[in-house]
Amino acid sequence: MSRRTNQLPAMKKQLGLTMISWIVIIVFLLFQAVIAMNVIPVYLTDSSVKSVLEALPNDPKARESTTKDLKILISKRLSMNSVYSVKPANIKIKKGRGERIVTIDYEPRGKLIGNLEYIVHFQHEVRVPSP
Repeated sequence: MSRRTNQLPAMKKQLGLTMISWIVIIVFLLFQAVIAMNVIPVYLTDSSVKSVLEALPNDPKARESTTKDLKILISKRLSMNSVYSVKPANIKIKKGRGERIVTIDYEPRGKLIGNLEYIVHFQHEVRVPSP
């Protein structure tokens, strides 16, 4: 007598991802792309702000100008570089011993999706020799 055994074929491992997994991954990647497209320009603008500030100590015009004129000079250079997120109120100049301390402290804001927004805080400081 032969005995019949009910043997099921071995379960194969699932290879790949399910459709729902792919959708979740794609939505996540799209969200990351939206964030990158909105935030990267903010950091590029900030690099322009840093370059304007870093050029001040070596600029004879900046060293010889009054505090008011220095603020105007910085504002003009920022607008020449298409930096509109820094307002004159964000530029602070303190007098020190033989130098002026220029600080730019600003927070660009923007919308991501719907009512979701972002805020990025930047603060830069440079010392400019006084006349």
